[in-house]
Order: sequence, then structure tokens, then C-alpha cells
Amino acid sequence: MVFAAPNDALARAEGVLDADPSPLHASVAHQVIGIWQRDWGDMRIALHHLRRARDLAARAESAEREADVLAALGVALVHAGRTQQGLAALERGVERVSGHPRARVLFRRAYARWVLGHHREALEDVRRAVPVLRQADDVIWTARALTLRATVHLALGAVDRADADFTAAEALWDTTGQEHDKADAVESRGLAAFRSGDIPAALRLLDEAEERYAKLGTPTFMLSIRRCEVLMAAGLAPEALAEADAAIAVLDGIGGQSTRKAELLLAAATAARLAGDAHTAIARADMAVRLFTGQRRPWWEAHARLVLIEARVAAGRSSGRLVADTAAVAERLASFGAPAAPEASLLAGRIALGLGWRADAERHLALAARSRRSGPPLARMTGWAAQALRARAAGSGRGVLEACRRGLDVLDAHRMTLGASELRARASAQGAELAALAQEASLETGGPRRLLVWSERWRATALSAPPTRPPADPQLQSDLTAFREIAARAESARMDARPIPALEREQRRLEREIRARTLHMRGDAPGDGHRFDPGRLLDRLGDDVRLVELAVLDGRVQVLLCGQGRVRRFEAGLLAEAEVEAEHVQAGLRRLAHPGAEARLPVVEAAGRRLEELLLGPAAAQLGDGPVVVVPPARLHRVPWALLPSLRERVVSVSPSATSWLRARETEPPRRGRHVLVRGPGLATGGAEVPHLAVRYGGAVVLEHADARVPRVLEELDGAELAHIAAHGAFRADSPLFSSLRMADGPIVVHDFERLDRSPYRIILSCCDTARFASVGADELLGLVTALLPLGTAGVVACSAPVNDAAVVPLMLALHKGLGAGLSLAEALRDARAALPDDALHRATGWAFTAFGAA
Repeated sequence: MVFAAPNDALARAEGVLDADPSPLHASVAHQVIGIWQRDWGDMRIALHHLRRARDLAARAESAEREADVLAALGVALVHAGRTQQGLAALERGVERVSGHPRARVLFRRAYARWVLGHHREALEDVRRAVPVLRQADDVIWTARALTLRATVHLALGAVDRADADFTAAEALWDTTGQEHDKADAVESRGLAAFRSGDIPAALRLLDEAEERYAKLGTPTFMLSIRRCEVLMAAGLAPEALAEADAAIAVLDGIGGQSTRKAELLLAAATAARLAGDAHTAIARADMAVRLFTGQRRPWWEAHARLVLIEARVAAGRSSGRLVADTAAVAERLASFGAPAAPEASLLAGRIALGLGWRADAERHLALAARSRRSGPPLARMTGWAAQALRARAAGSGRGVLEACRRGLDVLDAHRMTLGASELRARASAQGAELAALAQEASLETGGPRRLLVWSERWRATALSAPPTRPPADPQLQSDLTAFREIAARAESARMDARPIPALEREQRRLEREIRARTLHMRGDAPGDGHRFDPGRLLDRLGDDVRLVELAVLDGRVQVLLCGQGRVRRFEAGLLAEAEVEAEHVQAGLRRLAHPGAEARLPVVEAAGRRLEELLLGPAAAQLGDGPVVVVPPARLHRVPWALLPSLRERVVSVSPSATSWLRARETEPPRRGRHVLVRGPGLATGGAEVPHLAVRYGGAVVLEHADARVPRVLEELDGAELAHIAAHGAFRADSPLFSSLRMADGPIVVHDFERLDRSPYRIILSCCDTARFASVGADELLGLVTALLPLGTAGVVACSAPVNDAAVVPLMLALHKGLGAGLSLAEALRDARAALPDDALHRATGWAFTAFGAA
């Protein structure tokens, strides 16, 4: 009963002890309390009760009872870090009985061996136990044994065998009322889905398991460890670190299992390294190594040592000793049959290459490269990365490019299984090394055109296909509606200076629910296998338009100037310096949004000149007289490009990639499309341009006041030709897909826009911060504008800085005047800037707005 209804079992056991039971019954009751405390409470209390249960079993002269308690005690001792004592207790339990009771003890010993990382011995114990349990028609213990065997298979990388055992176990669990065991089976299924490369299914199953555990009221430390692993693979390392640290704090608070603490420390160390926090990773990994060593868990210790070495390398340490240590870890992992062995060999090869040890590097990289032919996607990518490094060391540029192509193809296929745009964007980080190697090789061997191809190969790939639209999901709809209501109430309370902690907690809960349901979606776009064609781009650009793609190699900006049938390369400044200058410009624009800051104008203009030198270098003098399309790296998304002197008086637009620009250029506007004008609440000017635009566009749909509610706004925006939205924008750096525009009934967020069948052909967002993005993955952007571009929007005008609301009104009216004359968004925006008064306030307002896309 303790694994069917744990808390009820605990209460029943305490009731038995209150009734002066016989030694046999008292032994059972103490064992139940001991198991409950072992798995969900204080290990010291658990050991006390289990030892008492053992002594009472001996008094009852029941060998079967004594063997069963010894098995439970042995597992508890192993979890407490007393490995030798635990294995000795389990051995005594095996010796005390035979037949069916012995099979149950063998299962517990197999479990303990799995905890310790003794996978082959664990499989042998389960192999002996399963036939006996089946013959005895012991459904519950057979299901447990099959679940454990599947989990051990997963640790050894045998996903197909694990899947067969999980399927068989699930059929048995369906015939029982073992609710905790069932939740554990769902959790294990989540791990299996992850091992087979299905991250959305893994997240969905782990969330389902958490719901089941919550109903039973039991902590979920193993679930936290597994979810950390999946979150890290999904590119969500900071979230994994937070979850691991929170679980460690809870575990310490209840005096829980030492083994689980060590595993959580390992998860935290891995997450910290992936999140770029090398010093935290070193601290956590060092603690994990010491715990695993004390617990005599060599399989786990080897994994922790690998993470410790990775963190030290990330912190800038490199030595011959590290090469030897990493090679030793790789050898140990290989001897255990651990899937992480190629990763360790790749690291040893990398360190050796850095030291110039070519022969050692080749030996280690050759071992790692074997994994490129089979296994889950990330393991194959490890193999292709090793193969690319081997080719580079051998001086084979062609070999580098071929290995990078094959590795990125693997990642492309993996990313298209992800339905959520956030996961697709974050997954790209796993190909960053391959993309960088390919760009270096293409620059050395193929010239500017090949560099352009490889720059495009890994730029804004999350925008290459629309995100998967969620199925008709009433719960998601309900959560979005509730989120809007709570967010609106919280905003109203803030304006009235009322405390809102309860509302903020509920808003955060709803955000987690919405995000979780979105991350569960599988991708439904197989990918069209399209490869970027420079010739097609040059044909589209013609003789007048120039496209400037900025690639970054070794921290320096490489300018690829496309136009007049050719691609030329220029070297500009350092990316880090350009980022600092861009922040200075943003600060200056914020100051200029307020009257009386005119003295800052020369400072901002000087920063614009420095930005041009750093970002365009000598290419600035080669732009010609026609329109310019800028394709910047994600880390330069906040540059106000119209501020750069060579771009100030010309038609300029921005695109996440040349591929994205081509798609926008070739997007056809809807026939007889609607014009939709939306005015949200709380604007300083009241959205003063909207009534004027309503007159200009006779017959336009005007949504304001109570009509500007999210469901109606989405209905009208779907398939519109032109949308103008005057509404307060809020950018969420912590959760960019909850960046929003404020409507009458609450915020409209990126998740809402992703449900449109086709977003408007052109969109104008006239308020602050609508063109802000989060830079994630390798070179990806998440935000409102980038959510619209894959959904059918060919052009957006949006703002990357705070602006003066009153100064925006004449800019917007002039912009629409240009559109009415048949101009593109970029052309109309250029003319609208020129039509503004020539003062600091209006000039800064014009610079803050950017045209994206090609409409």
C-alpha cells in the first residue's frame, strides 16, 4: 500500500503500532514507516524504523519477513551513502530465502545496484527475478522489475529494449491500483522519450508524472533530476539549475537521501556549465565527485568528473594533466558502456588540440567520431563535431565542411520535431561549434560567397518554418484567458499602488502552465530541405539594392556586402565593442525621449559614427545609392540602424536572415485584405493617430475602448493586409514569448499571435519596446516581431527604445501617407523621418523605429 497511497499507508502503519501488535505485524508497520521516510522523508528516521522492523522479524522467527526487511534496509543504507553495509544487508536477504520471496529481494538488490551505477550486475539480478515473479503471478513486483530493467537499459543506451519493457510494465500497471508506482512508470516513460530524442513528449510525460505525485503528496527528487536533464537538452539550462538547487534545498531540509543529493549536485553542475557559470559548475561538480566517491558509485563519479573537467576548461584552464584526466574519464565511461564516453573523448581531443598535441588529439577525436553514425541526435552531433576537428587538424577544409554539414543536418531534423518556437531557437546552441568551424573553413577556402552560405546556414533557423499551432486545446485557451484577466487586475492594482503578491503568484503559475503546454507540442513541419542559394538572392537584389550580412568570426565582425551580382567581404571591428556602443546609444535615445535633453544629441550622433566604424568598416563607402537591407547577428538586435551616418538618409530595412528577407519579398499580400486599426488603453496621447488613420482608410476595422479585446483583435488581425496597433508594449527578457501589447481586457502575448492562421501582411507597432528581442541559442531571436515573420507577415515597423508618445503621432501619420502613395514600409519610414521637425526629440523618435522584412 505504501506505493499505492503513501500517506494512507503511513497512517495505517502508525495505527497498527498504537494497537499493541504482535512482533510480525509490528515488523510490517515499522517497515512501512521506514520505506515512507526512506523515499520521502528523513533517512535517520527511516533507518531507525527499518532496523526495528528487522529485529522484530527475527523475534517473530519469520525468515521471509526478515529477508524482506533486510532488502528494504539495504536499499536505505545505500541511499544514505553506506554502500558496503547496504550491499551486505541485501546479500543476507538473498541468502535467507528462496523462490518467490527471494525474487523480490533480488529486485531490491538490482535497484540498489542501479543506484550505484552497477548496471550489468543489476541486469543480472532482474534477469533472475522476472521469470520467478511471473510464474508466481505477482503482477505488482513483475511490473516493478520490468520498469527497473527498462531504466537500466536506458542508462546503457539500449532505448529499444527499454521501450519493450516499459510497454509490458504499463500493461501490468493498468490492472493494479498502485498509484505511486504508476506515476513512477509515467516518469520513466518520459525519460525513455527523452533518450529517443523526443523532447516535447518527455516534457509532457514528466509534467504528467508530477501531477500524479502531487495528488499523492510525495516529493519528487528523481523527477527533478530527470527534468533537469531534459531542460538542459532543450536549451533551458538556467531553469534546470534553478530546479536542481531548489530540490537540493528541500532534500537538505528533510534530511533526505544522500544518493539523490549527489545526483542533484551533478545536475546543477551540468546546468551551471551550460548556462555559462563555470565557477558554480566547478563548486557543484566538486561536491558531487566527493559524495559519489564516498558512496562508492564509480559510474556516477566518472560522470561528475567529466562535468568538473568541462567546467575547468570553460573557466580557462588547460594543461597536459587535464588531457590525461579527461582521457581516463573517457576510458572509464566506455568501460561502463555509458553513452557519455564520446563526449569525454571529444573534450580530451579539444584540449589536446589547444596544446598542439596533434597525435593525442587525433587518437581521442577518432574515438569520439565513432558516435556519429548511430544513437540519439546529440550523440551523433558529438561524433560529427569530433570528425570536423579531425579534418581541421589535418588541413582538410572540405572535410571540415562535410562534417559540419552532416552534423547540422542531424540537428535540423531534431529541431523540426520541436513544435515550440522557443525550443527550436534554444536547440540551435547545440550546433554553434559546428557552425563556427564551418564559417572558419569557408573563409579560408571558399571566399565571401561560401562564407555567406554558411552564415545563412545557421542564422535565425528557428524562423525557417512557422511554429506548430496548438491543437484545439480548451485548457490552453482557458489558461490564456485567465492569464489575461489576472494580468489586467495586477496592472490595475499597480496603478492604484495596491499590493499584489497573490495576483503576481497566480500570474506566474498561469505563465508556467501556458508555457508547459506549448513546450509539449511536437513539430509538424518536416523541413523542406531548402538550401540557401546566393544566386537567387543576388537576382532578387538586382543592381540597386544592397544586402549587408554581418557574420562574426573569432569575435570580429565580417561584413558580407551582396549586390550587383557579387558578394564582397570587408573586415570591421570587434563585436564586443559594438555591443557596448549599442548600449550607449540606447541610453542616449532613452534620454532624448524627454524634452530638455537636447544636449545629448551630439553624444548620440557620435556614438552612431563609432557604431558605423565597428559594424560596417570600409563597407560603408561601398553601399551605393539604393536601398540597404541589414542582416545583423542576434547580439546586435538593438542597434538603431537609421542612426548610422551612411544609412541615415536612405531606405533601410532589417531582416533576421537573407533567407527570411527573400521569403518576405516573395510573400503575396492577401486579396482585398482588411485594414485594422487597434487602440489600446492607457496611452499618453490616447493613440491620437488612430482617428486620423480611420479617416484615411475609409472602411477600416477600428478596435478601441471595449472593442479592443484580445479575442476580437486576433479575429480581425488574422489574414489582414495592414494592421496598425497603438498599444503599450512590454518586453519580457525573462520570458520573451510573454512579451505583450496591452488591450482592453489584458495583454495580448506572443503565444496568442502564434495561434493565427496568417498574421497581417504588414504590421505597424507604434509604441515603445515592440522591437526588443531576447538573443538565445546560437544566433536566434525571440520576441514579438520574430514571432510574426514566419506566420505570413512580410513587413513590420516597430520600436527598439522608449519614445516620446507625442512625437510618435506625426511620424505615424507621415508613414501612412507614404504607404498610401504606394511606398514600402522602409521607404515610407525614411520619408516620414525626413518630414519630422529637425529637433532632438523628433530625430531620436525617428531613429528608434525600424522597418523589418521586405514589404
